[in-house]
Amino acid sequence: MLDRLSPQAPDALLALIRLYAADPREDKIDLGVGVYRTEEGATPVFAAIKAAEQRLVDEQDSKSYLGPEGDMGFVNALMPYIFGGDPTMGGRLSGMQTPGGTGAVRLALALAQKAGVKRVHMGVPSWPNHAQILADLGLELVTFEHANPDGSANLDAVLGAIKGAGADGAVLLHGCCHNPTGIDYTAEQWDAIADAFAASGTFPIIDAAYQGLGQGLEEDAAGLRTVLAKVPEAFIAYSCDKNFGQYRDRVGAFYILGQSSDSLDAPFSNANALARACWSMPPDHGGAAVRIILRDPDLTKLWLDELDTMRARMRGVRDALAAAGTAGRIDLTPLGTQNGLFAMLPVTKEEVATLRDEHAIYMAGSGRINIAGLTSANLPKFIAALAAVTG
Repeated sequence: MLDRLSPQAPDALLALIRLYAADPREDKIDLGVGVYRTEEGATPVFAAIKAAEQRLVDEQDSKSYLGPEGDMGFVNALMPYIFGGDPTMGGRLSGMQTPGGTGAVRLALALAQKAGVKRVHMGVPSWPNHAQILADLGLELVTFEHANPDGSANLDAVLGAIKGAGADGAVLLHGCCHNPTGIDYTAEQWDAIADAFAASGTFPIIDAAYQGLGQGLEEDAAGLRTVLAKVPEAFIAYSCDKNFGQYRDRVGAFYILGQSSDSLDAPFSNANALARACWSMPPDHGGAAVRIILRDPDLTKLWLDELDTMRARMRGVRDALAAAGTAGRIDLTPLGTQNGLFAMLPVTKEEVATLRDEHAIYMAGSGRINIAGLTSANLPKFIAALAAVTG
């Protein structure tokens, strides 16, 4: 049996992690792993999470199953932050817990497939796991260019995809802090995107994995809300792994917008069946910690303060890169207008290898960098090395 399996290519990012760990140079810089880092290079546990976890230790009285929908207290507590003043949109929107944002994306795509979607249109470059999930499900991937050469979003391309998707197509968009480019749609572009969805009837799937890490919680949800206000149906995949720092606890949620409250019963029964067959029950601990935070005003304030600190640090790094102007042939100024953890540099794979071998700077072969891997201490070295390699 096992001889019938062909070896798969190793994950490039995991290989990069191993290379970085084995590098003895003290001034090495890790721009590969997609996690937030402080000025000191740490990925800390939020103080708000620590406090909520202590409360769980003291007060949780059972580890019994919750059911395939997970902790609905967690799911509902998130909704005002994601969807605004009327979080259920008149009863048309509800959700369920998932194992991380990845679980939510998988569930959204599997349910779309079950509802008759045959192809998904997606801007590229994108988070690599999007394409992997689509391939595993057997859904056709149709790509369009997400970014223009000047570092802005390609509105014409996404509007073309929405208008041309057809009745059995869906369009997958990033809600904010686009991974890997950091290039988000403007408010005016989101208006045009929402109008295109409404006019065409194309089904929207929105992956919201970084709310709060771009411009702010409200600002980062504005595009998603613009679309949902104009369409009859949509799927939303949400992650708390980044904005609550719960990477290893896998905390996510999947939401369905229907035409009415009555129209949610059938899709949720199907979503529960898919979840039951895939992971049975989602992990509870991380979601329970988020629920505790969002139900306690003091812990909520502590979380929001920590999120503000993260966002301000990444904005400071982006401003410093933009202020540098150019490094070799690379124009760094667009990075100042982009958002979130990631940016794409127009470097070749050979230049990426040279940066790693000669300067101990580690990044993905695509040129994606993790902005949070840069600090006031290592930023001058990074800019100088980039100039030396690409000049």
